Amino acid sequence: MDPLLSLLELPISEQEERGLIFTAREIEQQPRTWLKTLQIFEAEQQRIRDFLQAAGVTAALEERPIVMLVGAGTSDYIGESLALLLRQRWGCEASAVASTDLLPSLAEYVIPGRRYLWISFSRSGDSPEGVSVLEQTLEAYPEISHLVVTCNPNARMLTVSANYERVCGVILDDAVNDRSLAMTSSFTNMVVMGQCLAHAWSLEEYRDILHAMIAASTKFLNSSAELAQSTVQRRKPRICMLGSGALAAVAKESALKVLEMSGGQVKTMAIAALGLRHGPMAALDRETDLVLFLSSESTRFRYEADLLREIQAKKITASCIVVGLASDREEIAPLCDVYHAIDGSFPDAYRPPVDVIFGQLLGLYSSLALGLRPDAPSPQGVISRVVSSFTIYR
Repeated sequence: MDPLLSLLELPISEQEERGLIFTAREIEQQPRTWLKTLQIFEAEQQRIRDFLQAAGVTAALEERPIVMLVGAGTSDYIGESLALLLRQRWGCEASAVASTDLLPSLAEYVIPGRRYLWISFSRSGDSPEGVSVLEQTLEAYPEISHLVVTCNPNARMLTVSANYERVCGVILDDAVNDRSLAMTSSFTNMVVMGQCLAHAWSLEEYRDILHAMIAASTKFLNSSAELAQSTVQRRKPRICMLGSGALAAVAKESALKVLEMSGGQVKTMAIAALGLRHGPMAALDRETDLVLFLSSESTRFRYEADLLREIQAKKITASCIVVGLASDREEIAPLCDVYHAIDGSFPDAYRPPVDVIFGQLLGLYSSLALGLRPDAPSPQGVISRVVSSFTIYR
């Protein structure tokens, strides 16, 4: 039986005892929920397009806004997953800026007289940094336009900005407002919403891509569960995640999922593939698993293939797993221990919701292997579903 399905079919009493009520289900449901997110965008498309147009996204090239993608932790990685796509589709300067960086240094990020559109991502819409950054920005820089994407209709970020003309809120379906500590379906659905935004004026083109993503991820879920379960059974204490372009964010998010759900017992590192040689390769050893999210873009692909050859020659990892498109298996499989194929074809910019499923499942099975409760894997309460309140300074 598929190991993920076997968890979902456990008696409810056993799921409660093992802390498995939410996490496995929230990972498994993802491909089915992406269509709902598309439908939410379709229903709001005209309102969102009018807002984006007013914010300057369709203006003459030199008049378009600087787009800042704002979030904390996993929500920051949503922005990193989308920055290159939005840059290309909108023709705007676009970058991810963590709200944890903005909060103590807000004035240093705003250039007076420049036009801005800030897109904030937050599962709960209640994180202290996100709320405070939005409040302070609305007060100090009322000319900045804000689009807030959240899974919580009662989010404080929506409440504090409700009376501002330059703010547009987008609320995802309650089913993806993850109840577990770790963000999983909320992450991928907010990325899908961001991809919808990128295609606000070309949605038919994106609809075909999304259907390909859904078909590929449905198969990928089953094989990823099997590989994740077998990988964690070897109980290696460290995992290094690599990726480039949009897949660099997948590496970061996957590393975070393993770290969170293992309660910090599995140490993780994430870095862009070409950055590994610049010092971090020193951390690799025979007790470290390596996971590379392989780019299908030709230049990045060649660099990553060369890196795999170097790692293989140096014999400096416990294992090497490559996640990539099935079309690249023949060339790359000899350079790694496992080639974990995605049976589909779509550009790197759209892959984060699919590829990250493997990282999420590595986190889930790491938690189970360590005897933790995946829904709440921090028994001492070191981390929580929503960051607890702390003193805000102005």
